[in-house]
Amino acid sequence: MSRESSGSAVMPAASIRELIGPLIAIIVSVFMVILDTTAVNVALPVLADDFGRSLSVVQWTITGYTLAQAAAIPLAGWLSDRFGTRRVMTISLILFILGSILCALASNAEQLIAFRVLQGLGGGMVVPLSFAITYQISPPQKVGSIMGLMGIPVLMAPAIGPIVSGYLVDYVHWQWIFLINVPIGIAGVLLCVWKLPKFPRKASASLDLWGVVLGPLAFAGLSYGISEGGNSWTSPETILGLSIGGAALIAFVIAELTVKKEPLLELRVFKSALFSRGIVVQWVMQFVMFGLIFMIPYFMQKLMGMSAFHAGLWALPQALASALLVPIGGRLYDKIGARPLAVAGMTVVAVGAFLVSRIDSTDNVWYFFLPRAMVGMGMGMSFLALNTYLIQSAPRKLVGRVTSLTSAAQQVVTSFAVAGLTTIIANRTAHYIAQGVNPMPDAMNRAFHNAYLLLSGLALVGVVLALTLRKLRIAKDDAEDPAARQASGESAMMGG
Repeated sequence: MSRESSGSAVMPAASIRELIGPLIAIIVSVFMVILDTTAVNVALPVLADDFGRSLSVVQWTITGYTLAQAAAIPLAGWLSDRFGTRRVMTISLILFILGSILCALASNAEQLIAFRVLQGLGGGMVVPLSFAITYQISPPQKVGSIMGLMGIPVLMAPAIGPIVSGYLVDYVHWQWIFLINVPIGIAGVLLCVWKLPKFPRKASASLDLWGVVLGPLAFAGLSYGISEGGNSWTSPETILGLSIGGAALIAFVIAELTVKKEPLLELRVFKSALFSRGIVVQWVMQFVMFGLIFMIPYFMQKLMGMSAFHAGLWALPQALASALLVPIGGRLYDKIGARPLAVAGMTVVAVGAFLVSRIDSTDNVWYFFLPRAMVGMGMGMSFLALNTYLIQSAPRKLVGRVTSLTSAAQQVVTSFAVAGLTTIIANRTAHYIAQGVNPMPDAMNRAFHNAYLLLSGLALVGVVLALTLRKLRIAKDDAEDPAARQASGESAMMGG
């Protein structure tokens, strides 16, 4: 376990052996939380049937979860400063477990969505806290490699989620998608209490209440408006959601840029051109990755007639490819920087998404193997490289706020991907039906093709943007200075 310095700051581990216990605790916790981001995907058709609701309603079990995570992430730093990192990590896991139990007990779609929000509020703090702890306790010369290990649960969990979920939906009951979190969560709590170092508390600034209120309102309003656009872009619900969300977003940006002390999200970091280009590439990658993870299982079940478990199994090529490439990408980042990895990764993803767009509902399911493996390879190459690049490209005085900003933004982008693609599929299906195309499976099949092509084109945009990234030069004294690592790795990286 990491040692504490005379100034009470947690110092980097002296050896890899010291990292094993804390990393196991962190990986178990992160894997469980991220797993639930996609575990519901293959259950959507079953949930829609059980509750008698449409896809546009039950998709909020995913959108609500990710938006709740986005709302909770920036609070992680303030809470950890005030109450201690290990304590906040432990309480977050307990809240996640409670939310999971309540989800399993839900009797209608509205209850399930509400309990998923509670679950997301608990799980939202786990990922930024975990990355901040890992960054701080890792030896400076091994940061890329250790963060690469952290990328395994981050990229494998979304792909493995549909497999586990599919089995439980088909052979047990959908409630067990959530109940399975209970024993894993308890193990995570015990490991965190036992293995994580005790981080010192800090004098925390006052909480940015305007940010806490306006941020979630903006993103939830926009997601709601986008999802309602699947029914009609001129409906009162769509206009109201987009109007409230847009107004709240403008007010949120103004509030965050004018707050005198520490804002909820440090938007001033966007003044760095290097950071801004890097985070846009990350947003593109996040949208494409979760768009494919969200759409493919539904396509397989509704149009190809697969069971939930069978559809979930086809996430395995992506999961294995990600697991293989993430550690390699972490090591290569230390040598060649982010640009080659981001360009290569996004190119592979673009090709994979294009190949998916050529698959019809009548084709052999094995046609999915290569493109899904390519998506996993591309994400594995670029994911951790971009995360590390963003931390190191931010201005020195703002570097500590990067993790909370990027983590929250990733969840917001995920919610937009789910809501937006649901809307596109609904609109394009209606378009083809109006042209006289048979609704099922032909019209919906073409609508999915349109959505896949959109993701492929978006990935190509990501390739172009990735070409603008530059290899960063990190001063040796910065990398080895414990005080600098304390500032960037502990409180600030968590948004505190």
